[in-house]
Amino acid sequence: MSETTAGNEKTIGIIAYLSLIGWIIAFVMHNGNKTEYGAFHLRQMLGILIVGILLNVIGSVVGIAILAYILQGASFVLWLLGFIGAIQGEKKLVPVLGSQFQDWFKGIG
Repeated sequence: MSETTAGNEKTIGIIAYLSLIGWIIAFVMHNGNKTEYGAFHLRQMLGILIVGILLNVIGSVVGIAILAYILQGASFVLWLLGFIGAIQGEKKLVPVLGSQFQDWFKGIG
């Protein structure tokens, strides 16, 4: 693997964690140069986005403000761990659901 390709892969991984718009941009970039590393981080972030939305809805429906904050904090921790892994150039699964994200979204890549 050339240095340029490795840098491009890492860029895709990092951009994927920069909001939904960043994920879409990374997805488009990945389609031009598909790699396992890029696909890994796209799947992780898609799972984090979906879990974050679900936890936000659950927190809102229950109506307990402290629970909503705790659930949002859990989403942030998952995002932070995935983002740090992308910055370090590693394929680290996020805790609890990381392996399921890879399985559920295996069509990406």
